[in-house]
Amino acid sequence: MALPQPKETEELAVGERLQAITRLEGRTVSQLTFLEKSLLFAELSRASYFPRTIAGDLAEQIGLPETRFYDRDGAQAYVFGGEEDAIVCCRGTEPNEWNDVRADLDAVTDVAETVGRVHRGFKREVDDLWPRLEQALVSNERILWFAGHSLGGAMTAICAGRCYLSHIPSAPEAVFTYGSPRVGNKRYVNHVKLAYYRWVNNNDIVPRVPPRWLGYRHAGTELYLNRRGRISNVGGLSRMHDRWWGFVRGLSRWRVDQFSDHLMEEYLTHIERAVLQEQAGKRPPALEKALGRVGCPSVAPATPPAPHLATRQEREKVQAG
Repeated sequence: MALPQPKETEELAVGERLQAITRLEGRTVSQLTFLEKSLLFAELSRASYFPRTIAGDLAEQIGLPETRFYDRDGAQAYVFGGEEDAIVCCRGTEPNEWNDVRADLDAVTDVAETVGRVHRGFKREVDDLWPRLEQALVSNERILWFAGHSLGGAMTAICAGRCYLSHIPSAPEAVFTYGSPRVGNKRYVNHVKLAYYRWVNNNDIVPRVPPRWLGYRHAGTELYLNRRGRISNVGGLSRMHDRWWGFVRGLSRWRVDQFSDHLMEEYLTHIERAVLQEQAGKRPPALEKALGRVGCPSVAPATPPAPHLATRQEREKVQAG
């Protein structure tokens, strides 16, 4: 799950390229289409790897002037905020951080705070970080979103689950992850009821670990990008075929698809293309099918919804049901 450290010039170039698409310009996040949200959260997930000054500058140019950074024993997260929205982005694996590497390798499950079991390494990262995040969010009444890439995706999913069942006033509106590994067992996945969208890029190896035979399962709705970078609903043998030809094409370009497909830049490129097609009136049919299964509209609402301020009683009712 290691991600190479990008050079500062590359960081700024990515930000400049995407700001024209993701800039809020007075809109709330809820007023974006599903694909626009996905691109915004992908850009912020990439920004979470950057130093605070660069990440803050990129977020401010998008329309999120508030940037807070939290670091505890190598577990790190940003909270990017605007007037109506707050976005929690956990930082993914950094190869020079021993805590990150240890978290990735520790695939033993541990008892979750709610029901079921979760990956011990990911849980320990969140255990380090959560008290500070919880303290920061306890007074938040803005619409709350969670996003992350790689290890950051696993951490943000666990954080969102804790947030939903905590005394924090605003419950998570949705979770968006990119190249995230499996987090918990079937009982945990079935218990944590969140709007959760997982982007998976073709041969990206990380979403396939830890293995199912250890009891791990994925949560949420999968958005699969095929070898051409397009949203696809293929599964089974058709997906194996798609991945095989993606692997072959990767070899022809002198790269190992299983690792290159995990790069955040790859996710950004493909989702950016989908947004541009949508803006040209060509919304991907596979997107409608994937989101239709969970009742999520792909278009932006006519009016933004009110913040999701679920009471503790409402959350306990969901937990019991």
